[in-house]
Amino acid sequence: MAIDPVCKMEVDAAQAAGQSEYGGTTYYFCSTACKNAFDQEPQRFAS
Repeated sequence: MAIDPVCKMEVDAAQAAGQSEYGGTTYYFCSTACKNAFDQEPQRFAS
């Protein structure tokens, strides 16, 4: 399981609504809205 960096929801990576790579790490999202928010400001959400 992964944690959506935007909303902090637990996400099954195999069934995630989307994924993005930033700083050598892959992030998984519960929804396309969270993915879009991350893609606009990845430095804000990546930790």
